[in-house]
Amino acid sequence: MQKQSPLFSFGNETEIEDLGGGLKRQMLGYNEELMAVKVWFDKGAEGYVHKHRHSQVTYVVEGEFHFSINGDVKVLKPGDSCLIPPFAEHGAVCPTGGILIDTFSPPREDFIEE
Repeated sequence: MQKQSPLFSFGNETEIEDLGGGLKRQMLGYNEELMAVKVWFDKGAEGYVHKHRHSQVTYVVEGEFHFSINGDVKVLKPGDSCLIPPFAEHGAVCPTGGILIDTFSPPREDFIEE
């Protein structure tokens, strides 16, 4: 894994990766301790239920998300956020289309290309 992203990232110059299934991802910045990622969901797109060793905080920028964390489902709207502890099973469905900012500590190694 690269140790750090550039100090400045410009939205119109930073790659947006198409993940398939109506999801897109753009790296906002990272170092060895922290990572921030912008994620777009098309209407009806689903972030499948999964878990990982990283602590995660997700902030809703736009849209409505039905978030599940360890089976507890809540509806999150712009300005809302959630904390996902390490190894907690979590996922989200976005019935409206929307945008999230995900932060991870430590960074998600699987998001960084070698």
